Amino acid sequence: MPETTQAAFPDAAMRPRFIGSEIYRHSSYGRKHPLAIPRVSTCIDLCRAMGWLPDEVYQDSPRATPAQLAHFHDSAYVAAVQAAEREQAVSDEVRARHGLGANGNPVFPEVFRRPATASGGSILAARLLLGGAGTVYNPAGGTHHGRPDRASGFCYFNDPVLAILTLLDGGIGRVLYVDVDAHHGDGVQDAFHDDSRVLTMSVHESGRWPMTGGGRGAASDRAGGMARNIPVPPGFNDSEMDYVLEAALLPLGEAFEPDAIVIQCGSDALSEDPLSRLELSNGALWHVVANTARLAPRVLCLGGGGYNPWSVGRCWAGVWATLNGLTVPDRLPDAAERVLRGLSWRHSRGRNPPEHWFTTLADAPRHGPVRSEVRNAVASVLAP
Repeated sequence: MPETTQAAFPDAAMRPRFIGSEIYRHSSYGRKHPLAIPRVSTCIDLCRAMGWLPDEVYQDSPRATPAQLAHFHDSAYVAAVQAAEREQAVSDEVRARHGLGANGNPVFPEVFRRPATASGGSILAARLLLGGAGTVYNPAGGTHHGRPDRASGFCYFNDPVLAILTLLDGGIGRVLYVDVDAHHGDGVQDAFHDDSRVLTMSVHESGRWPMTGGGRGAASDRAGGMARNIPVPPGFNDSEMDYVLEAALLPLGEAFEPDAIVIQCGSDALSEDPLSRLELSNGALWHVVANTARLAPRVLCLGGGGYNPWSVGRCWAGVWATLNGLTVPDRLPDAAERVLRGLSWRHSRGRNPPEHWFTTLADAPRHGPVRSEVRNAVASVLAP
């Protein structure tokens, strides 16, 4: 078994906090939706099975109130999401105006409560950081596509924006936002397009929805110069992510001198994910988290995308281990293996899962050449 969180952080007050909720265990966007899979609950169960999640560091997520959500979202939109949950239907006008019940944003039984809980968790995380906590993890967060008045990209509310606003309102001078989801963090970038206190950096697949974040051209100009986008080609590998980290993310982050960092750690950039064509191992994302977390004294780590229950659960449990300085064992203990063997996935890739999805947490490294497309994307983002 790995060492415990207490061994890694002898000062109990500085031990990372984990925010979760049981609402995710029994809530689904619908049987045919990519988010029909268990994600946060799998991460929680794995961390507990590993002995990494004692009760004293776990905190149940509150549900954000309409007033809290209206800090960024239009109050009429918040009311529309509440009404959609209550009535389990929306009018054609609401569907067209707010994106509810359309474009991958279904009306489901917890359509308000679930995203409001994720947002409440990120707001709570920001408050804990303002109160003296050093690191907080909310794997249910990371819904980076949410817009002020509409749902977008499976995201009904934008919890990273709400967390960053809470930090700024609490007196934090500079916030760095790092997004390694396969999809561009468009909603967060656009929320702070003219705010010099927030620098957003996104590494994402080029040509992938939402088809934004093309580089340091029009997208960055629109963001008032406070966005750095690194679009990467299909097949993006661990060596290329290491290059992006060392050549761009760390020097740009250090130069910004942030007082807090928010890391969106979507796992859909992993090789096994069905909604991207990137080829990362989970170790590449853990390496990004470990190194970018050192850029600021306050760290909020969020989840994000991820549509394979085994890869997302294993990745996010490893993120928690990384934040705690824990050693990931080569072979999982029986309790953790039972969690993974208890999963199912209706996707074709879930019919015959490879054995290592059950018995290990860490993927084999996926190194390769650093291609010119990646070098050029980094050069563009560093150009004066």
